[in-house]
Amino acid sequence: MRAIIESGGMQFPVENDTVIKVPKFDAEVGAKVNFDKVLLISGPNNFELGKPYVPGAKIVGEVVEQGREDKIIVFKMIKRRKYRRTRGHRQEYTAVKIISISA
Repeated sequence: MRAIIESGGMQFPVENDTVIKVPKFDAEVGAKVNFDKVLLISGPNNFELGKPYVPGAKIVGEVVEQGREDKIIVFKMIKRRKYRRTRGHRQEYTAVKIISISA
């Protein structure tokens, strides 16, 4: 089965046994998490589109890792003014392995 979930204000396509990186939320590594905001569920013989969410749909995942993405350099410059600013940013994420998808 396939599904599209919403987590942290973003949408992620998921399948069984896939690992997705979602914006960080508080959970221990190895903990089970439930995603109730399911936008779409698709299987071999069914298709459900939520308005906005599919009622009764539930996706269970397991937290695999808490980490930070690679650094992104943000560089601003104004030419002929000797203005240069360099900043870095590392986004925190939670890696979740999808265990089951049920409608």
